[in-house]
Amino acid sequence: MYEAADREGRAHRIAVVGGGPRGMAVLERLAARLADGPSPEGPVEIHLIDARTLAGGRVWRADQPDWFLMNTAAGEITMFSGPPDGGPTRPGAGPSFAQWWTGADPSSASPEGYAPRALYGRYLEHVLHSVERSLPSGARLHRVLDSVDDMERTAAGYALSLARGGTLTVDKVVLATGHTLPALGEAEQRLSDFARERPHLRYIRGDSAADMPLDSVPATAVVGIIGLGLSFIDVVFALTVGRGGEFAETGAGDGRVVYRPGGREPVLVAGSRSGMPVLSRGFDQRPAGAVRKPVLFTEARVLSGADRESLDFRRDVFPLLAAEMDLAHHATSLRLRRGPAAEAGFLRELTAVAEHGDPDVCGLAARHGIGEHEHFDFRASLRPFAGQDFPDQEAFQKELTQQLRTDISRTERGNHEDPFKAAVQVIRDTRSVIRSLVDYGGLQARSHEHDLIRWFSPASVFLAAGPPLHRARCILALIESGVLRVVGPGAGFAADPACDRFVMESPQVGNSRTEVDVLIDGRVPIPDVATDTSPLTRRLLARGIWTEFVNRRGPEPFHSGGVAITEVPFHPINLDGVPDTGLYVIGIPTEHTRWGTQVGNGTPGPWNKFIRHADAIAEHALTRRAR
Repeated sequence: MYEAADREGRAHRIAVVGGGPRGMAVLERLAARLADGPSPEGPVEIHLIDARTLAGGRVWRADQPDWFLMNTAAGEITMFSGPPDGGPTRPGAGPSFAQWWTGADPSSASPEGYAPRALYGRYLEHVLHSVERSLPSGARLHRVLDSVDDMERTAAGYALSLARGGTLTVDKVVLATGHTLPALGEAEQRLSDFARERPHLRYIRGDSAADMPLDSVPATAVVGIIGLGLSFIDVVFALTVGRGGEFAETGAGDGRVVYRPGGREPVLVAGSRSGMPVLSRGFDQRPAGAVRKPVLFTEARVLSGADRESLDFRRDVFPLLAAEMDLAHHATSLRLRRGPAAEAGFLRELTAVAEHGDPDVCGLAARHGIGEHEHFDFRASLRPFAGQDFPDQEAFQKELTQQLRTDISRTERGNHEDPFKAAVQVIRDTRSVIRSLVDYGGLQARSHEHDLIRWFSPASVFLAAGPPLHRARCILALIESGVLRVVGPGAGFAADPACDRFVMESPQVGNSRTEVDVLIDGRVPIPDVATDTSPLTRRLLARGIWTEFVNRRGPEPFHSGGVAITEVPFHPINLDGVPDTGLYVIGIPTEHTRWGTQVGNGTPGPWNKFIRHADAIAEHALTRRAR
């Protein structure tokens, strides 16, 4: 039980609910502002609350296995809002993740490396310790290892009901609750019910792989995995490396690996709509924090040719994004083929044409010697097996491994030396432009739902947010070893009472029907505040403190699944349509109100929006309001 004494207004009390990166970023800026002064009137008490671990939350906790890796290179991450300055590590002056990793484990650290999530959890613990050490007199941090199950507005402030008993009353609350679990959809519920009625079957719902009961999967089982994205890779590693298997280099000197089974792996069969595992991320040869400035895809250019009040993603936004990707693809091709001068000449001519309208990028590239079959095709890249039929699994696996080798070769060349990887890197580099156009219902409701969330968001992850190179090599090695098989494109998953098992099958691959004993949903659940099973979310909605953001641009409204919030500092909008200025909601709960909230970390160098947003929340949260 945790009890907080009533301080009769003498202390300003702030609760940060969630110990993941976003909660930690706000905490770091709270501490930095308190240390820099001027000091607020009276004492300040900060309560950091998380049920799993106070530094990392459940996704980044330090006690998970090392085979679960981060998906961002260490050199691109910092949780300190300023670099080391020769003094003690403290909020506003501390090491980037890569610098800290180098000190903690110099034998394996690399700025280009992808560290275990558990190691990042240790880094967050380092940040938390630095916060505690640096707080000035009059400021105190309380560690609360518990979950908040309810919150109510009272005359004394916000009363937080804790799961283990007790009530904590505070003046401001930062809600950085991260990933929670929505209720199962109809299709998933049918699969779950089918397994529940049959003791010999298992259905494991989608979640963070570290929280899935994968240790209980028998080695003798045939395991089906829904999806071929990042979570699929985590599941596969847990059932292979986590069962004693290991990867070893072939000795050819080209980085290729082979898989050596541990003997306790189940048979793994996976599938998705594309039939292709998520593409690996191109090696980034640019300095940390460097981003290519767009020439064509800018907010001003999009809005110059479109009505802001009726913006459509496919019609108004995507064509210029596609043109920017074409530009990157062709410029890289010309540089590789004819040298930097050819690239510079192409870009000069294109920029001159762009001053008078939207240029025909591919037409201009053709005049510079790019052939008609050398263009970047966004849509075809999403479905590499479209229109193809395979007589059997062997024929499909042969084509699949060739596609994987092609992607690995592109990744090895990197986003500066490979035209394809240069093109898809544009998606990552222009996230801020996309957000400026689509956040807070910037699109028509139908386009928001169908074009952005259902089409472009998963497409952007498939093309530009995949695993590091070594992981891609490992997936190829598992397929070549026979431990892992991909059933094919357009994969379907069903419960079949006739055979009393789950079945999966690709309509494009002959004899692909496979019966499985354990079916694992290897997809990250889509955030949806309306179906969230978290007690806190349900009660915040029931009390009208939180509401769902509804995009009403168009004849049919779109209920987004994200919490309705203001712009920075992200106050939730209550049932009366009024922002609650004592509350702040950041990260996953606001997904679809804002776009791409699952991408979250500070970057070394000038503040990015992640740190600027954390600072804005900290500044506002430290402001006392009249009682």
